[in-house]
Amino acid sequence: QLVESGGGLAQPGTSLKLSCAVSGIQFDSYIMAWYRQAPGKEREWVADIAPGDSATYLESVKGRFIISRDVWKNTVYLQMNNLKPEDTAVYYCSLSFSDSRTLWGQGTRVTVSS
Repeated sequence: QLVESGGGLAQPGTSLKLSCAVSGIQFDSYIMAWYRQAPGKEREWVADIAPGDSATYLESVKGRFIISRDVWKNTVYLQMNNLKPEDTAVYYCSLSFSDSRTLWGQGTRVTVSS
């Protein structure tokens, strides 16, 4: 089970940190990712972190967002800095198994507005 938290209302230029707690699975052997879905748009990949902690990012968030994992807490984080109104979306975390199955969380809403 994946449970996201940390969303909310933020002003442009500020920061939020999202968390994704993983239960029932020792997640450090799998790729963990964050996706987002803005109103009226398709869900898009934002960032992922592989075993060994190599991370990749959507171009529009590179330099602003940081994905990390804490294997002791079985939790993945997305530190979002310098937020922009276009970052407004529901953010989902996912866990990808080697057989292509994917687990999803329920999502946490982020609204960036002044």
